[in-house]
Amino acid sequence: MPPTGRRTRATPAIPDAESSTGAAARSRAGRPRREAAEQLGSRILESARALFLSEGYGATSVEAIAQRAGISKRTFYARYDDKADVFEAVLHDVVESLWPAAGIPIVQDDGLAANLTRLARVMLEAALMPDALSLHRLIVGESMRFPRLAAAVNRQAASEQAVTLIARLLVRERRLARKQADFAARQFLHMVITIPQRLAIGLGAPLKPAELRTWPERVVALFLEGAGPR
Repeated sequence: MPPTGRRTRATPAIPDAESSTGAAARSRAGRPRREAAEQLGSRILESARALFLSEGYGATSVEAIAQRAGISKRTFYARYDDKADVFEAVLHDVVESLWPAAGIPIVQDDGLAANLTRLARVMLEAALMPDALSLHRLIVGESMRFPRLAAAVNRQAASEQAVTLIARLLVRERRLARKQADFAARQFLHMVITIPQRLAIGLGAPLKPAELRTWPERVVALFLEGAGPR
């Protein structure tokens, strides 16, 4: 999402968790109870997420995040080093929320093409979710000014997990060397996501529903033609 240039509007303050919960929110050792700490952490992430997606990265300040969350800057800095640090946490939270819940089988015993097609459908659906598109717009629009945004994307564990899963399938089914399989897996991710996502944020005419439905199968068919052993 490109920066809007608008200044963040003041929002009604929410009582700081450190003062509102009082003694009831602290353990005998003087530390906040786990439940209160988790609620505070969620509030900071939700506030940062809302501001990043509505105002852009450059226009969002630590002060604005703290004000929206109803906390002090000292409380913010007790959890995060700076704005880039909380952005990475928001990105991780969004990416993790887009993947299927644990226990939903993706890899099954019906062949490489079927498994890659299922993975492609999951990844494409996740990449085209509203929050994913908003984050992609933000990163495309501001990563040149703020290189740490791109670095945060590259560190996302979810992407690395997908690469590892695809690479293992290629090693097992196509008998590729691991290094070759890792390279092929990254290319597969780009083939599935890059064009539909870029078109969806306005860099061209978005794919039609019928095109999106057949996209995974078409990508898998093309990919397997070039991903076999030499």
